[in-house]
Amino acid sequence: MTHQYQAQDVLVALRRIIRATDIQSKRIAKSSGLTIPQVMVLRSIGSLGDVTVKRLAEEVSLSQATVTTILNRLEARGLVVRVRSARDKRVVNAQLLPDGEVVLQSVPALLHERFIERFDKLPIVEQESLVDTLGKLAQMMDAEAIDASPMLDIAEATPTVIA
Repeated sequence: MTHQYQAQDVLVALRRIIRATDIQSKRIAKSSGLTIPQVMVLRSIGSLGDVTVKRLAEEVSLSQATVTTILNRLEARGLVVRVRSARDKRVVNAQLLPDGEVVLQSVPALLHERFIERFDKLPIVEQESLVDTLGKLAQMMDAEAIDASPMLDIAEATPTVIA
């Protein structure tokens, strides 16, 4: 097999990955009306309980400004509520509302969750090799400087998408 065909095989594999993330994003949006980042924030609130924007941002690897925008949308849909702490009025926590719990029950597993589960089963040497190889691919595609959170959602990379 020549190098040209191997390079083409790599590009085909990358297109499959991009397509899989696009299909996942559309499936989540169709089933829940939410974006993947919105689902991740909702799930984090569900698992963490009353939680600050700062803690949520750390949990989902997004900026506090992005999480605030997501919370605004989730709150407008009646899925979450923000309340001031009784102990410290400067602290505002997000809480999951009953409708938010209902939505969470209907959302299918996210692609990255299955990926992490499968990746964790690989031997450490294979994990390190994949990370190294993908880092090199990102460099070859001039993508190493692109800010990307550790969630598989190509829609997040496009500035026209609303969180």
